[in-house]
Amino acid sequence: MSSIYLNPSDMEKNNNFRISNLGEPTKTSPIHLSKIKGDNIFNFIEDSERILADVQLKNLNATLKDGMLPDSYERSGPREKVFFEGENTTAAIVTCGGLCPGINNVIRSLVMALHYFYGIKRVIGIPYGFEGLNPESGHEFIELTPDKVKNIHEFGGTILGSSRGNQDVSLMVDTLVDNKIDILFTIGGDGTLKGANAIGTEIINRGLKIAVAGIPKTIDNDIDIIDKSFGFETSFDVACPIVRDAHNEADGAYNGMAIVKLMGRDSGFIAASTALSMPVVNFVLVPEMDFELEGENGFLANLKKRLQLKKHAVIVVAEGAGQHLFKTKNNEITDASGNIQHKDIGLLLKQKIKEYFDGIKMKTTIKYIDPSYIIRSAPANANDSLYCNRLAYHAVHGAMAGKTNFVVGSVHKRFVYLPITDVTKKRKKIDMESGLWFGVLQSTGQPFSMK
Repeated sequence: MSSIYLNPSDMEKNNNFRISNLGEPTKTSPIHLSKIKGDNIFNFIEDSERILADVQLKNLNATLKDGMLPDSYERSGPREKVFFEGENTTAAIVTCGGLCPGINNVIRSLVMALHYFYGIKRVIGIPYGFEGLNPESGHEFIELTPDKVKNIHEFGGTILGSSRGNQDVSLMVDTLVDNKIDILFTIGGDGTLKGANAIGTEIINRGLKIAVAGIPKTIDNDIDIIDKSFGFETSFDVACPIVRDAHNEADGAYNGMAIVKLMGRDSGFIAASTALSMPVVNFVLVPEMDFELEGENGFLANLKKRLQLKKHAVIVVAEGAGQHLFKTKNNEITDASGNIQHKDIGLLLKQKIKEYFDGIKMKTTIKYIDPSYIIRSAPANANDSLYCNRLAYHAVHGAMAGKTNFVVGSVHKRFVYLPITDVTKKRKKIDMESGLWFGVLQSTGQPFSMK
């Protein structure tokens, strides 16, 4: 096989996933690291170090044969030269959107990294989301110090409070300027990241030197490209014992059924992962599915077969599943973040299941459980705590180097910086032909299709 040679200048032809910078970093990092391999000291990361976007060999070979460099992401971590000088820098942190396990962990780690790694003494907490950047809201900033945040990781929620909805971008940038804020860390999901990008773009258009860094937060795990978002693993960790107990409830009654509704507005990762982690689930319904209730292969007919065989059933349903089953469309009703407000699929299932079995004179017992708000308010588990810590550290290193309008995340288990615009193009969803969903079908025993 002949070798493929690429001109290094071709790198300039592939500008995908390039991170914006405020300017040339010229200050020496206060972190004492190495540039020598083999000295047992962590090495500074170069901007030229990149992680492949697609790790499949056949796709890599196809790209190289076309004389192209494959898409790649900038590796995250501490740089030898930084843009901001710690003692003269002010950072701010804002949390937006719904609650999610691990937010306080991220806040704590940001404050600790800024203070102890880079000597930043002034860190401001923006209260109640982007609303706190509007002076008319009347919310006062919160001074964040290592002592103030040292124990907050033990609790769920966010010490800064949160909110949904848009604010005037120009006004928010004015607030950053008026308060001499040099770095803004935004912790939130799709809507928050789009807001952060709008703020960062306004900053660039004004010629200001303020970095905007995003830490993706969505319990649904629907941020595109990245392996996972923090809080996701805790969500199904907390959901598992609830499903276990729901199974006990169903198994304790003749033809007993338990319906557990979990979070997942557009993506069913929590429901799928819970079913795989607690394999007592018999049916998983997610937004990505196209299924029917009626018909010889519909959900209700398959549920009947399950009850006739085992005398009990556990159903896990994501909140966004089955919206096509409602007679009236709900697409025009949205929340403050612009998300479509879905109707309660759990209650509909309970109603339809009861009507179906009453109609065929089959005695059943149905329990409906919705633990969503308990799950999202829980403190992070050990694995999520670790992940939150690392995300925060990598975000700090990137922002201090003058990078802006970026998101930090893990891709192929490597931490990278991604342009906000790339992760907000679309929501990540379960691929119904993926190994994950095949695993769910194997675990539950439900049909490949219920249509």
